[in-house]
Amino acid sequence: MSKDPRPHGGKPVTLCLLVKADEVLLAMKKKGFGEGKWNGVGGKVETGETSKEAAVRETQEEIRVTPTEIEHRATIYYEPYKISMSVYIVTEWTGQPTETDEMAPKWFKKDDLPQEMWESDKYWMPRVLNGERLTARFVYDQNNKLLKKSIKQGQ
Repeated sequence: MSKDPRPHGGKPVTLCLLVKADEVLLAMKKKGFGEGKWNGVGGKVETGETSKEAAVRETQEEIRVTPTEIEHRATIYYEPYKISMSVYIVTEWTGQPTETDEMAPKWFKKDDLPQEMWESDKYWMPRVLNGERLTARFVYDQNNKLLKKSIKQGQ
């Protein structure tokens, strides 16, 4: 069981980025928090499960894929949401990414990510996709506008 790094506390959530060659799978959030934005797949860590277990479960639920090779790459804290997100890179999986009532998956070139993402994603996602390990903190205002950012290499 791996320790969940949460440098600032917060509600634990996960995010998986499926990658192959020069592409990353993102999914359009169809409802709830983040609706209308492209993102990786993931969600809340349930009581009794590790963040890695939650990442696998959420990926199965949201796009019908089971990660088999999964590596923790970043821990990102979001204020004022009090969210501590563990980011995983998935390089092998079983199943085909499939649209569900929550997410609509689509492949993107790593160097041509969509604009309809959280503002902070443009700062950390390309670096994680290029193999970096990061710890980051982003502060948003009440209108989801990014106010501050802090990114440190390493976990």
